[in-house]
Amino acid sequence: MKRFLVSVLMGMAFLPMYVFAQSLSAQGLNYADGWAVKAPVEKPRVIITADAELDDSNSLIRFLLFSTDYKVEGLIYTSSQFHWKGDGKGTKYWVSGREYDRPGLGFEPMTHYRWDEDNRFIDDVVDAYEKAYPNLKIHNPNYPTPEYIRSKVAWGNVYFDGEFERDTPGSELIKNVLLDDEPGPVFVEAWGGCSTIARALKSIEDIYSQQPGYDKIKEKVSEKLVLYLSGDQDNLYDKYIRPYWPAVKQQPTGHGAPGLSFMSPAMAKNDLQKMLYGPEWIKENILSRGDIGALYRVWGDGKQFAKGDIYDPFGFDKSADELRAMGYVLWCPLQPKGTFISEGDTFCFLNLIDNGLKGYVQNWGGWGGYQLPVKPDQQNVGRRQGGSNARPAIPEAKTPDFLPPVMYGFAERLKWGVTPNYADANHEPQIVGPTAITAKAGETLKLKYTVTDPDKGQKVNVSWWKHPSCSYEADCNVADPSSANTTFTVPADAKSGDEIHLVLEATDNGNLPLTHYNRLIITIK
Repeated sequence: MKRFLVSVLMGMAFLPMYVFAQSLSAQGLNYADGWAVKAPVEKPRVIITADAELDDSNSLIRFLLFSTDYKVEGLIYTSSQFHWKGDGKGTKYWVSGREYDRPGLGFEPMTHYRWDEDNRFIDDVVDAYEKAYPNLKIHNPNYPTPEYIRSKVAWGNVYFDGEFERDTPGSELIKNVLLDDEPGPVFVEAWGGCSTIARALKSIEDIYSQQPGYDKIKEKVSEKLVLYLSGDQDNLYDKYIRPYWPAVKQQPTGHGAPGLSFMSPAMAKNDLQKMLYGPEWIKENILSRGDIGALYRVWGDGKQFAKGDIYDPFGFDKSADELRAMGYVLWCPLQPKGTFISEGDTFCFLNLIDNGLKGYVQNWGGWGGYQLPVKPDQQNVGRRQGGSNARPAIPEAKTPDFLPPVMYGFAERLKWGVTPNYADANHEPQIVGPTAITAKAGETLKLKYTVTDPDKGQKVNVSWWKHPSCSYEADCNVADPSSANTTFTVPADAKSGDEIHLVLEATDNGNLPLTHYNRLIITIK
């Protein structure tokens, strides 16, 4: 999560940024107003823009392993203030106030920054996906072909920090998707800067703004585009997108997502979390899983994205004093060799995964965190890193620890890629039953669900819990939280229009337990 780097170096407190539920607004409302939307019939359409950093590469590995759950529309190289390629003509560039402008570093205007000319990390991950694909499709036939994925790879605006003056194959791809007639939203994610996204929007403005009907075109694009920003890493969201495209929806940060940031191993809260970040577990369940698992970056792995990058000490198996003597900046706690580093951008797509929580619908939230609508007295509480959108105060509510199911699901999909027989791997349980009920306050409801597992001989344990994103704030419980068939009495003080979100969680007893959910929404008459 590059956008936090300067803050960490300056000794500021670091907390991972997470995103809550995906909005599909049909009304163009700002997220602070709450969004009234419906779940799409088809898979969510997603475009990824990423800069050249190890956490983007790690996130991309996970993204492709869950590409059964969304329609990949683009995988685009982009720049940020932390990584830019240069134009290859010797042009020197500088923006004051950036990471490279910090006192004592000795940087001067330069032709590129933290960039390896031979870097092709998106293509590398796609190549590894291609090798795993014959096995992956045995476990889930919905995996897109490598040829399809490769056709969506493009280079965007990578020359300089915040450069969006020229059209690129990547910006043209985004532009064409935003202008097409396929219904539903397009979730465009900026894991680096917004330069390529901004260029796509600027191209639309340049082409159509002087033509009749531009207002309709701008309304269509603004309605269609939903941004997931991993910070504003080149300030183009604040400088161009927000002021010139104010109706474009941007996701705020969320609460309750698993820790997948650079700081997460040092912030582990319990022994299970420490194990899942630890070298032994990572080696057994990620690094040993074929070519795609071997690409996953860990501490002390001997790799660097750009040779000599003083902010990338992660590949060295050396002490802190040795690294500092070599000129490297330690901006997060040193970890043992083989330890998890980061998937700093994974929070952007976790809610798009089809795990039954439907996290991208309205303000519901899921693995990627959640956020309640802003109340009038919560306006202007906090600011996004690098941006200026007000966000709600984080509510004091609990969700389960999502790190185990998130990591187990990732590891099992990596195993699918090296396992040619369906029966030799684990697969998610399945839940069949209602997802929406209308009831009166005080009414007792019979809840009946069928929970099965596709793997012979496996048992499934179930549990019920209330998701905190719903409008009814008080505690409430089903009669038997360990049974798929139970009853629930609607609280007597529930008001008309309230929604209660009850989640049925099903976890199998595989070697790496896999979890699926069913979110039941009870609307009070």
